Amino acid sequence: MPAIWPCRPSRANLEAGQAREVDSPLPPRCHPNMASLAIPSRWLRRSATSVANLLLPPRCLCCGGGIGGEGELCPSCWRSITFLGEPRCACCGRPFPYDAGAGARCGACLGDPPPYDRARAVFRYDERSRRLVLGFKHGDRTHGAAAYGRWMRRAAGEILADADLLLPVPLHWTRLFARRYNQAALLAHAVRAAGGPPVAADWLVRRRRTPSQGHRNRTARAENVRGAFALKPGRRVVGHRLVLVDDVFTTGATVGECARILRRAGAARVDVLTLARVVREGSE
Repeated sequence: MPAIWPCRPSRANLEAGQAREVDSPLPPRCHPNMASLAIPSRWLRRSATSVANLLLPPRCLCCGGGIGGEGELCPSCWRSITFLGEPRCACCGRPFPYDAGAGARCGACLGDPPPYDRARAVFRYDERSRRLVLGFKHGDRTHGAAAYGRWMRRAAGEILADADLLLPVPLHWTRLFARRYNQAALLAHAVRAAGGPPVAADWLVRRRRTPSQGHRNRTARAENVRGAFALKPGRRVVGHRLVLVDDVFTTGATVGECARILRRAGAARVDVLTLARVVREGSE
C-alpha cells in the first residue's frame, strides 16, 4: 500500500513515495528448524487479534455499528447495498433487467464503443452506498481497503485471471499532498493482496490538475480530463493486458482517457475495475 504520512510531506517525498517496484521479490524460505515456530506464531497472531477486538470492537464499514469481525458490513447495511453481477453488459458492466445472452452489450456500447474492453464494479453507487465510498475516499476510513480488495477480486475474476498489471488512476501531486493517499492505489494494492496481479502504481501520471468532475455531464467530464494523463517515460506496455483501478465509475470519462493513453502505447487489452459505479435511471 502507498505510504500514509502522519504530516504533510514535500512534493519530492510525495513523488518518491508514489514510486515503487511492480512486484517485490519473494522472501527466502525459512530454515527447516524454524517450522516448529509456525504454530506458536499463528496462535500469537490469533491471540493478538482477539485482544484487539476486545479493546477495539469491530465496527461496520458503513454505519459504524458493532459486528462480528473486522472489515465487514452489518446485516442491515449489507442488505441495503446493491451488489452488481449477471446479467450485465459484457462490455461496460451495466446491469440488465433480464438475461440477454452471453456476450450481449447495452445500446450505449453498441452505438459508441468505449476505449476500454470491459468494466466491472462491486456495487451500485447510490444514496445507500455513498457513505461507504465517501468515507473511504475523503474521510480517512482506509481500514476498509482490505475488504474492498477482496470484493473487487471476486467481482472481476474474469478480467483479472490473465491480467498482467493493475494500474491505479493517479492523482495530481497537489491532491495527493492534500489527501495524503490515493484511494485508487489503496484499492489496487488490496486487490493484489487478495490474489490479483502485480501493481504498477506509478506507470500512469496526471500531467495537470483538473477541476472536480462533480455536477458535470458526460461531455463536460470527457473534455475536463482530455490530455490530463500520460504514461511515465521509460514504462512499456506493449502487448500487456492491463486493468485500470479506480473508486467510482460515473460516466467512464476518466478511465476512458487513461485507456486511450494505454492503447496508443501498445497495450493489448485495457479493462476497468472499480469499487462502485453509477447506474442511471432507465439504463438497466
